[in-house]
Amino acid sequence: MDMQKKVPVREQDPKVRAANFEEVCLGYDREEAMKEASRCLNCKNAKCVEGCPVSIDIPAFVGEVKAGHMEEAARVIAKSSALPAVCGRVCPQESQCEGRCVRGIKGEPVSIGKLERFVADWSREHGFVPEAPKTTNGKMVAVIGSGPAGLTCAGDLAKMGYEVTIFEALHEPGGVLLYGIPEFRLPKEGVVKPEIENVKKLGVKIETNVIIGKSVTIDQLLHEEGFDAVFIGSGAGLPMFMGIPGENANGVFSANEYLTRSNLMKAFRDDYDTPIAAGKKVAVVGGGNVAMDAARTALRLGADVHIVYRRSEAELPARVEEVHHAKEEGIVFDLLTNPVEILVDDDGWVKGMKCIRMELGEPDASGRRRPVPVEGSEFTIDVDTVIMSLGTSPNPLISSTTKGLEVNRRKCIVAEESNGKTSKEGVYAGGDAVTGAATVILAMEAGRAGARGIHEYLTER
Repeated sequence: MDMQKKVPVREQDPKVRAANFEEVCLGYDREEAMKEASRCLNCKNAKCVEGCPVSIDIPAFVGEVKAGHMEEAARVIAKSSALPAVCGRVCPQESQCEGRCVRGIKGEPVSIGKLERFVADWSREHGFVPEAPKTTNGKMVAVIGSGPAGLTCAGDLAKMGYEVTIFEALHEPGGVLLYGIPEFRLPKEGVVKPEIENVKKLGVKIETNVIIGKSVTIDQLLHEEGFDAVFIGSGAGLPMFMGIPGENANGVFSANEYLTRSNLMKAFRDDYDTPIAAGKKVAVVGGGNVAMDAARTALRLGADVHIVYRRSEAELPARVEEVHHAKEEGIVFDLLTNPVEILVDDDGWVKGMKCIRMELGEPDASGRRRPVPVEGSEFTIDVDTVIMSLGTSPNPLISSTTKGLEVNRRKCIVAEESNGKTSKEGVYAGGDAVTGAATVILAMEAGRAGARGIHEYLTER
């Protein structure tokens, strides 16, 4: 075994998986996981832990895997993470824990994410669940949203002895884990739902079809329903658009809507009648992970797919693994290209997209080189469906119905990073509702911070 190289992980063949919604990555088996764990140097000053937003004791859990003690590895992870099977699949490890791995200085870093996934899957298959507290402290906390921030906050508070109720606007809990990330990256029945069940086994209650700001307000939760504190983890579900001509045509989707129809409403299944314009020629505008998810979903629904992105490949914000998988599956990347108009037929449907070539100028505020239009370089792409994946912002319903809750110019809730404290007493917030669209693991970090903040507040009160 070459200790400088990762143990390869098995994947579905690109030609086969491009036509199904089954999981792409097949993960390690026990022997492969133990081999990969043996590559860990067990550093005393572990940089990988510093790179983990929820501070999992990585050397400890990897050491247990190396020794074959899978239940002990699961216990180590459970102290810090409520969603290990999710994180092992969708976290950007390459820029976090694995990006700090000392083994990676002269070789390839340890596959920390794949090992976390293995332990989580082993736990599910062998019936291991974290221990619930034996008693509660009698204090009640409401959590708004059942995505990664809300589930993490709820799980941590339940372990501390609080009686926690999650309020979810949709008909099933899971938030972005359920409606935003495709089945082939994150299986719903096999991975997401068991993780949610583990949070419920800690004593957390979940109420669905409750729209905070409409069904009930935050002030009512605090003053009429008997809750001692509230955590807002409602995510960022309001899509952004370009504002170009033709954007209101039939056949133009936000990536949010497209993925929700496919994932939560199961449009990808033949036995469901969910309406979705699958399209024969689809353009996805954007270059993040959500754009890759939308493009790869459209491909599996039978379309020829182009990703249209105004910068070069070096600036693509999506994970390298996701870009690699998209290319393997046959998705075409039109880089340094920007839409200027969506062309519409007489019946109001998309018939094409007019674009312009771009070149990179000086770096902008994000540090990436700013794209500049190349004069006279307009051309048309023949498409019948356009999916806009340009980011999202929080829905203003909660902020507009909650007096004293400060928001910034992007309608994001203003909250302290260290503890989630907002401008309104007893109300804490975290995740995409505060930062705008970000990653699952950063939302989980914010959920943990919010739980700490609420615990401090209710302990001192």
